[in-house]
Amino acid sequence: MKDEFLWVEKYRPKTIEECILPAETKKVFQSFVNKGEIPNLLLCGTAGIGKTTVAKALCNELGVDYYVINGSDEGRFLDTVRNNAKQFASTVSFSSTAKHKVIIIDEADNTTHDVQLLLRASIEEFSGNCRFIFTCNYKNKIIEPLHSRCSVVDFGIKGAKKQQIAAVFFDRCRDILQREEITFSDRVVAEVVQKHFPDFRRVLNELQRYSSSGSIDTGILASLSEVRLEELTKALKDKEFSTVRKWIVSNLDNDPNAILRTVYDSLYSSLTPRSIPQAVLIIAKYQYQSAFVADQEINLLAALTELMVECEYK
Repeated sequence: MKDEFLWVEKYRPKTIEECILPAETKKVFQSFVNKGEIPNLLLCGTAGIGKTTVAKALCNELGVDYYVINGSDEGRFLDTVRNNAKQFASTVSFSSTAKHKVIIIDEADNTTHDVQLLLRASIEEFSGNCRFIFTCNYKNKIIEPLHSRCSVVDFGIKGAKKQQIAAVFFDRCRDILQREEITFSDRVVAEVVQKHFPDFRRVLNELQRYSSSGSIDTGILASLSEVRLEELTKALKDKEFSTVRKWIVSNLDNDPNAILRTVYDSLYSSLTPRSIPQAVLIIAKYQYQSAFVADQEINLLAALTELMVECEYK
């Protein structure tokens, strides 16, 4: 499958102006373009929100030679990172007039501690010829010596800005569907955006999947239903562990943290008042742990099991 077949690649923004960002965040990146120079950067935010897209757009606008290392793949191997980064960073570019080359370390929070120490040293060793852009979902998994050598930009979208950005992305999705000559229902596109926001990558992938028949209509709404808690709440109240586990398996398509957030929102209607503080602490603990665990399903099951055992349901 060629990248151009994938909408996320075919319609990936090429400039900062095209990127969907809060105004103040876009202003930060536009200032780098205006100055013609990129500092070492640490871009933090949830999956699919556009960190890698922004990094590539910066390089494209400035005509910078860049090299991408994926932290989840080759970025986990010390020798690979050392050899590839050194080979790229230590050579002079003959195809670019930019001041520096750029190495993008994508998903840097998945690299090992040793690799991060190597990258910290590389920032200093190649400072005259190369800049580094790190992207991560969880900045607390980036070591402090690396963190402190970068300008940090948080891609978090809060408050009223969520609806503003979602509206802009909705319009972008409509434009893509029209270009692809897909018939669609505005209501369905809005539901897809709302369900997966701010994971822009997931939204486009889902729309492309749903469009395989040539249209996106209300027939797919059943598969877009929000997390339903009635069955889960009953299982937790009745202490039916096997039912809780089955519920998790059937809802694995949803983000575990979003599930915990939905459970949190339902506390006042499902728990006795004296159990609510304990439930809040349990949910907070497992949401924090989700940044480190290898298996999100097990972490979510552990969280719900503790809620089942420790809390009193109405």
